[in-house]
Amino acid sequence: MSKLEYVILVDEEDNPIGKEEKMEAHRKALLHRAFSVFLYRVKDGVVEILLQQREKNKYHCPGLWANTCCSHPRIGEDTIFAGLRRLKEETGIHLKTQLRDIGWFQYKATFDNGLTEHEIDHVLIGAFEKDTREIQFNPAEVAALRWMSLSQVKKDLHQHPKLYSPWFPTALALAEQAYFQRLEIN
Repeated sequence: MSKLEYVILVDEEDNPIGKEEKMEAHRKALLHRAFSVFLYRVKDGVVEILLQQREKNKYHCPGLWANTCCSHPRIGEDTIFAGLRRLKEETGIHLKTQLRDIGWFQYKATFDNGLTEHEIDHVLIGAFEKDTREIQFNPAEVAALRWMSLSQVKKDLHQHPKLYSPWFPTALALAEQAYFQRLEIN
């Protein structure tokens, strides 16, 4: 028997107002706290982002590309700590530097399986240099990892939007506006 997971229910300003079992929160489309982690590196003056292809048996968005990892903080858990924990659980990456919370946005996406993501999603950013061949990701969570330049990601997202998770475009835009634009040299 698996242990039940709970999410933090929040109001429109991200103030905690309660908790709910994770799948039930998704069935009822309850607003809850989440996070999206972007690991990046600057290579030859160009920002590259580590993308994750979600495992094909995920309960929603299977096989779609998204940011490096995403999840929900546990009850009483700091969002930055939750990001570091989940990064290790999904990708096997033990980040030596701290993540930065650069802001949040609210979104709602309904899926064919009857579940809905209704989240206040905190965007967390961290620097990371390793090649994907050096990463031992969890195959129950991740189908693939790849580095792509910010410009390549934006072009691919424009040409093939259905290959990406519904939260990814907004999370990427926030990350670019609040952080990545300052890093590019060209």
